[in-house]
Amino acid sequence: MALNAFANVFRIAELRSRLIYTLMLLAVYRIGIFINTPGVDRAAMNAFMDAQRQSGGLFSLFNLFSGGALNQMSIFGLGIMPYVSASIIIQLLAVVVPSLERLQKEGAGGRQKINQYTRYGTIGLSIVQGIGISRWLASLGRSDAGQSGFNQVVVPNDNLWFTFMTVISLTAGTAFIMWLGERITERGIGNGISLIIFAGIVAGLLPSGKTLLDLVQQEVVSMAAVLALLVFMVGVVAVVVYVERGMRRIPVQYAKRMAGRRMFAGQATYFPMKVNTAGVIPPIFAGAILSFPATLGTWFPFLQGLQRSIESSAWVYNGLFVLFIVFFSFFYTALTFRPDDVADNIKKQGGYIPGIRPGRQTADFIEGVLNRITFGGAIYLAAICVIPSIITNLLNVRFTFGGTALLIVVGVALDTVQQIEGHLISRNYEGFAGPRGPRIRGRVRVAA
Repeated sequence: MALNAFANVFRIAELRSRLIYTLMLLAVYRIGIFINTPGVDRAAMNAFMDAQRQSGGLFSLFNLFSGGALNQMSIFGLGIMPYVSASIIIQLLAVVVPSLERLQKEGAGGRQKINQYTRYGTIGLSIVQGIGISRWLASLGRSDAGQSGFNQVVVPNDNLWFTFMTVISLTAGTAFIMWLGERITERGIGNGISLIIFAGIVAGLLPSGKTLLDLVQQEVVSMAAVLALLVFMVGVVAVVVYVERGMRRIPVQYAKRMAGRRMFAGQATYFPMKVNTAGVIPPIFAGAILSFPATLGTWFPFLQGLQRSIESSAWVYNGLFVLFIVFFSFFYTALTFRPDDVADNIKKQGGYIPGIRPGRQTADFIEGVLNRITFGGAIYLAAICVIPSIITNLLNVRFTFGGTALLIVVGVALDTVQQIEGHLISRNYEGFAGPRGPRIRGRVRVAA
């Protein structure tokens, strides 16, 4: 049945063209990963990142979201993180700035204006981060810079021209990635920003697997530890799929209604609430926040201590990562899900929750349920993102495909399959689960 569904994908001309268009743009993105920033010694940068990969933490997170571009100091070295950071800032401002809040409620026109502000913010953040990265690169091998033991010069000729070219290259690279993501969203399959992050993570699977095999051959890591890690990762994938498809169903009863001279009986249905309403957004936002000290540390010396503590201690990094994930789970859910609006819509349609009075009590009840499942979803996200890195440290197995990567890959895959299935069903084709199977539910998209 699934094979028939995959065959149907290529029978629909529009869907086939969308898939080919998406794959072509993702291929362009992956080719750009191998274009170096001018003035950077690629071999020295690889040596530095190899040393940092052993400790994981902040640099591994940067490299993860940039699809390995930081490992080679590509023109795509900033990745899509400036766009994510700009999205966070705009959404925070929308809470306190009335004009932005009005734009959010104006439909497509308002969203287009907010997206324009986000693009401007992305360029501004890229310039600031580009300056910070250029100074950081120039310091590697010339001063301690918090990285003891590394003595290779990454930037042979450090001057004003190098800083200018680095800022221009990285800013243009981020703008191009942002453009690719928007084109994929508009003319391809799925959310473009999510798929770009997805492609970068999946591309790192083979190098990570080869690293594990090399460690086994060198007898640094036992085969039993590697097998235990792989079994654990498979279990994590199963948990992610199970939780992402889980939901709390709130029963809703609709009263009898008249249509002309006919009386229609009341209808009993339910209102679904996902366990993980925020989806993959909290880990990505948390990673963006953790990148700020590394950037600001080049501008404000008093922040360099915070930067070093985050980079040097896995426990500090994981602790901050968990706190930010929990915070953004509640924050993003509060932005995207309004209990008052849901209660008002149910009341306007003549519905009510059994045992709960319509109006304010319904909104309070939905908000209470939302807070409980959001707390559980936040704990689930934090555990998925942090526990694999702790397990790898205990087993002494260095595997970059950790919990955050698993969460993003599985979530984006579910969302993409859901969109493909929607195209199939809308054209009277069977979905991936068959004619009687359940619909595949995706995740919340990564978007501004």
